Amino acid sequence: MRRAGFTLIELLVVIAIIAILAAILFPVFARAKEAAKKTTCTSNLKQLGTAWMLYLGDYDDRMPDRRDLKLTSEGGFKPWTTWPPSDPRSGWLLEPLSPYKTKGVHSCPSTEAIWKNEIRVTQNDTNYWFWRFDQITDPVPQDNFWGKSPEQAVSDLQAATNPFIGIPEGVADTELAVDPYFPRTNPTIPVGLRGKGVHFGGRNRLFLDTHVKYLRDPRTD
Repeated sequence: MRRAGFTLIELLVVIAIIAILAAILFPVFARAKEAAKKTTCTSNLKQLGTAWMLYLGDYDDRMPDRRDLKLTSEGGFKPWTTWPPSDPRSGWLLEPLSPYKTKGVHSCPSTEAIWKNEIRVTQNDTNYWFWRFDQITDPVPQDNFWGKSPEQAVSDLQAATNPFIGIPEGVADTELAVDPYFPRTNPTIPVGLRGKGVHFGGRNRLFLDTHVKYLRDPRTD
């Protein structure tokens, strides 16, 4: 008796179907995995926001002024020469927030896969950017928050009328932290980094009132 089996044509058809299904499903799985990481990132920022409020409560409603740590943290200040005179990395923040049990929440889980070896992003195992703590000049620049109360920070941003920052109406629309991104519209950013962000088409942002919101940004891929 002859044993029945697949013909070569049938095997090729099955392989082709599997390949088509894989091509369709792999991006879906990748997006599902990224959505989970984005949720973790949101949780991390919320925990940082809670720790921030506890710090304010312990220090007379004043934000930390640790420009000394900004200079001495791993990687130093302004590690890339083509960037504007600022450094949004937040390695300095580990010490002020250490009493509030924030270990392990200073990093977006999507960042390592994109910039695993980039000193431009990571500093002391942190990779969230605190743009309003990006300079070390004295006196404190109007658009920086060192040592200010949240109300004063908002008032100074309103007075600065910086078109890149906007004019916030209050703490609820004043950004405190953001996961790292390089907008493609900034000509000072190296070509290989322009448009890169850790989440699909946007980023998570922590605001001064501690709420977190995802913002779609066409300047990132």
